[in-house]
Amino acid sequence: MSLPVIDAHHHFWDPRCADYPWMAGPEMAPIRRPFGPADLAPLLAANAIDASIVVQCRSDETETEEFLATAATTHFVVGVVGWVDLEAPDVGTRLDRLLERPDGGKLVGIRHQVHDEADPDWLARPAVRRGLAAVFERGLAYDLLIRSRELPAATAIARDFSGGRLVLDHAAKPPIATGFDRTWADRLAALAGCANVWCKISGLATEARWSDWDVERLRPSIDHAWRCFGEDRLIFGSDWPVCLLAGDYARIKTAAETCLGSHGQATLDKARGANAIAAYKLRIGDKQC
Repeated sequence: MSLPVIDAHHHFWDPRCADYPWMAGPEMAPIRRPFGPADLAPLLAANAIDASIVVQCRSDETETEEFLATAATTHFVVGVVGWVDLEAPDVGTRLDRLLERPDGGKLVGIRHQVHDEADPDWLARPAVRRGLAAVFERGLAYDLLIRSRELPAATAIARDFSGGRLVLDHAAKPPIATGFDRTWADRLAALAGCANVWCKISGLATEARWSDWDVERLRPSIDHAWRCFGEDRLIFGSDWPVCLLAGDYARIKTAAETCLGSHGQATLDKARGANAIAAYKLRIGDKQC
């Protein structure tokens, strides 16, 4: 069976119906409108993408339920990375309730906007660790939405939960707009030393200057991620529609694939499908891969 080409990181939202605090400010105006499956479907078709994973946008379990319902009726959505309150005493019960839904089989991971927490060691809190344990006990992955500041805490979590699967979003958001950052690079390498962590090549154009970037501006960060994680743990994601702040879907995809492809066809092919399947234990057709 040939593996599908997967966009492992995109979002749906409707600011008319819910609050997205991170979307405030005039610079976000271009994306402060509804985006749903009907908007993404033609872009996937035009860019030869077979399947996708929709990822959490707000800290609300209702959104997770909405995404699961959407995934159940959207053929190309093969996974949902949702949200639950990791610090809730009944986090296990909450996860079970989501997994036991008729559409709960599409839940493949959990995420929280850790980089928006005031505490750089938020991941190390005892209540959060109990929540992460509950996530991993149920066979779900955990997406790390962090920057360089939180990388040491994430590395400690990856070491302590060596049996869990973690996926680093946006390569921990390197500060591309200001140049290659040695602290980010060293901390990324430390996290990559944990074999249970995958890294998404996603969201990088929006870490550059939105109106002044090209492939070569992204290349140093992607090359470093490749040196750290190798061909078996890099995953392509568009970060659509956030990416629209910096470029259209085709431009974002082409830039990522150009950089990945420079490390060989195997790197590119695995980042476009096999690695996402491994990280999220995705079901392709009737089979869990």
